[in-house]
Amino acid sequence: MAYDVDAVRRCFPGLGREQDGRPVVFFDNPAGTQMAQRSIDRMVWAMTNCNANLGGHFQTSLDAQQLVDDAREAAKDFVNARDVKEIVFGQNMTTLTFMMSRTLGREFRPGDEVVVTRMDHDGNVTPWVMLAEDRGLTVRWLDFDPETFEFDLFSLDRVITERTRLVAVNYASNVTGTINDVQTIAKAAKAVGALVYVDAVQYAPHDVIDVQALDCDFLVCSAYKFYGPHQGVMWGRREILERLTAYKVRAADNELPTKFETGTVSREALAGVMGAIEHYDWVGREFGAPNEPATSRRERIVAGVRAMKRHDQGLAARLIDGLEQVPNLRIMGITDRRRLDRRVPTVSFVLEGCDPAEIAKYMASQGIYVWDGHNYGVEPVKRLGLLDKGGVVRVGPTHYNSAAEIDRFLEALNVYLQIRP
Repeated sequence: MAYDVDAVRRCFPGLGREQDGRPVVFFDNPAGTQMAQRSIDRMVWAMTNCNANLGGHFQTSLDAQQLVDDAREAAKDFVNARDVKEIVFGQNMTTLTFMMSRTLGREFRPGDEVVVTRMDHDGNVTPWVMLAEDRGLTVRWLDFDPETFEFDLFSLDRVITERTRLVAVNYASNVTGTINDVQTIAKAAKAVGALVYVDAVQYAPHDVIDVQALDCDFLVCSAYKFYGPHQGVMWGRREILERLTAYKVRAADNELPTKFETGTVSREALAGVMGAIEHYDWVGREFGAPNEPATSRRERIVAGVRAMKRHDQGLAARLIDGLEQVPNLRIMGITDRRRLDRRVPTVSFVLEGCDPAEIAKYMASQGIYVWDGHNYGVEPVKRLGLLDKGGVVRVGPTHYNSAAEIDRFLEALNVYLQIRP
């Protein structure tokens, strides 16, 4: 069946919002998507039917445990983990990363090195930089080319050394949209025995995650970026998680994965994560390619993501086409139509003589939601020379957005250019 964006949109009640009698256009998705109805329904069910703590002998507690188990199984299929014990839930990617930086830091010694990048969201930079300050580690930086918006992988042998203990890298940039060659980076890290920690927050809504193919050691994403609630998901290689010492209370057991899940985990949020993954499953069943038979949940998730990606790339091409017609506008990301598979549809730009915040404010007045500033991508915006210039305007379509919404944004931008002071 051909992709039906109207059918997809009916799965998102939040898209019914109006402003001044017109539907709102949600292009703020890189910061947080709208929630799928399946995710909302799962959360309501959890809060209604199994609102109990775990470990009891009564039915609501048993039902709550089943819910947690089911959510872990769904997340396992989402990232292609081998074992549910490798799935750890937490508040969000940043919180999970601060926790893991302290946990892993116990094994690092003064003079050891950690590698971070100039393209990452600060949630995958500052936890490691602060750890280095605390433990006397050396921080090394992997740079990107501000003209091509890609890492200089030829520098890997200079950045990653025999003293490197961990490489932290993003799968897709929340500023440039670049999809990075994590496999090559992981191979270089493994050659010196270093761990690889991947931030997949921006990648998860737009492409297939397969931790087996990446050969990384940790991968983290946040469900509120892929149509679910505010909840983080981390995959970690089991043999590594087993040996690590978790920061936890004495009453908690030392079993995986719960030794890393401090306090009472939000069952309603876990239910919402499961519902969000079920949305991918539904898209795969409805719009997966006929030559991609999908019998297992993992296969349906993959089929769903690929259908979403085909739609995303069409939106990205349409958006880039329109932006390139605007005088004095520069897109801060890959624009070559032959290389759109090297980026997610998140498109950032600057317009000479225009404050990004003023553009975003005007768009908001027109019911079109976009972001401006550094968007927590402090390092990439600094590398682009824009940190003290208001950053960028960021437009982030996703699989429930339409071509008509792209055109509406471009029309509004042209009106702004005519009326701006």
